[in-house]
Amino acid sequence: MLIDWFTVGAQAINFLILVWLLKRFLYRPILDAIDAREDRIAAELADADAKRAEARQERETFQQKNQAFEEQRAALFARATEAATAERQRLLDEARQAADALRVKQQNALRQEADQLNQALLRRTQREVFAIARKTLTDLAGASLEERLVDVFIERLGTMEGEAHAVIAEALKTTTEPVRVRSAFELPPVQREAIQAALNSAFETEVPVQFDAEPDLVGGVELTVNGQRIGWSIADYLRSLEQGVGELLRAKDKPGTEPEPAEPEPEPEPDAPHP
Repeated sequence: MLIDWFTVGAQAINFLILVWLLKRFLYRPILDAIDAREDRIAAELADADAKRAEARQERETFQQKNQAFEEQRAALFARATEAATAERQRLLDEARQAADALRVKQQNALRQEADQLNQALLRRTQREVFAIARKTLTDLAGASLEERLVDVFIERLGTMEGEAHAVIAEALKTTTEPVRVRSAFELPPVQREAIQAALNSAFETEVPVQFDAEPDLVGGVELTVNGQRIGWSIADYLRSLEQGVGELLRAKDKPGTEPEPAEPEPEPEPDAPHP
């Protein structure tokens, strides 16, 4: 078989031209496109890595902020709980104090009401007791008791001395009016003469005496001269006793004081002149 070198050479040239054309117009654009695509993919991958890193950073930042928020929320909740507990305790303390103050106020009010009621009952009892005593003594008083009181009065006029005697003696000297002798009952002439004689003897002078009957005395004899008074009567004794009881009750009414036991009132002596 004969080889046509011309044909072989022409085909070789054609092949080389085809390879150059393919490389020039086909492979180069394809390679350039592949390179461009690889670059684009690499850029996209790099961008994706950057975004992934950014996302990771943002996620870490978010987690940190979320943790800080949780810590802040927990701190705020703890402070709010403490504040609520303290406020609750304060309100309870105020309510307890208000309740205690109200209870003390009510107890004081009840105590005052009880004291007032007790004082009212004591004063009412005092009035009733003295009223009953005055009525009883008035009912029991009579002429025989009056005679005994006159005898005691005359006896004490005879034994009067000292300042009391001097005061009455001076009053008898300076008076321009008759001496007044009062008694609960009308005195018989014998007792009047006895009183007149006792005055003349005790003060060595003669003075006119006016005798009056005063049922308010209940029982007793009273002599008045020139503003001075001596004597003894059941009414005076009751008034003295009633005054002593009244002072004891008033002392008991004063807050922060304890009334001292009242000493028995001494009976007024007929030789004690009263202005």
